[in-house]
Order: sequence, then structure tokens, then C-alpha cells
Amino acid sequence: MQYMLLIYEPNEPYANASEAFLSEVVAKHMALSAELRESGQMVSGDGLQGVETATTVVTDATGGQSLHDGPFAETREQLGGYYLIDVPDLDAALAWARRVPVVPGGKVEVRPVMIY
Repeated sequence: MQYMLLIYEPNEPYANASEAFLSEVVAKHMALSAELRESGQMVSGDGLQGVETATTVVTDATGGQSLHDGPFAETREQLGGYYLIDVPDLDAALAWARRVPVVPGGKVEVRPVMIY
């Protein structure tokens, strides 16, 4: 079964982060990605560009649409990236989600993918 591991983190730790901090975070993600690939459970995964590059299409009750700069959700965390994995069950997905490196206050949402 495929699951998305959606990575939400506050932006503050990254806003003025040192090169060493950023390198450490990237290294942790590269190590996790390598383990997922070696296990045969990695489907895909990427980081996302900052929220300042996002555009959201909002559909109102009458079907009218408008464009808005930035993400739709009004939260302190930002969707920063994802892993798409193929594992036997939710327990296996949660085990991988616990290993995703996030800063304090970060979250990893685990959701099954609908396969049509």
C-alpha cells in the first residue's frame, strides 16, 4: 500500500539558518532516502520550494475561481516536502514517518494514497 509522508515544519529555524545546519538537514534526508531505496519501499520524494512560490486556486460555492499567492492553509507550519512510500501497512508507514528528520515543532502527516 502506498502512503504519503507529508512534512510540515515551521519556517523560523530555516529563515536564517547556517550553511552547516542546512547541510546537516539535507544529509539526514539523503540518508533516509537511501535507506528507503535500499529497502525497496521508496516510490518518490522531494522537497518543495518555499511558500512564497505557491499559488492556490480557490473555488467558491458558486463554482467561481480565484487565484491567491501563497499556500491556502493559514498555519504556522509549511508543507516542505514529502516521501511517497510503498509499504505493507500503516504500522510500517508510521515507523518510517518517525524517522523523517524535522525541526522541533515539525510534523509528519501519514496518509494512504488512493490508487485508481
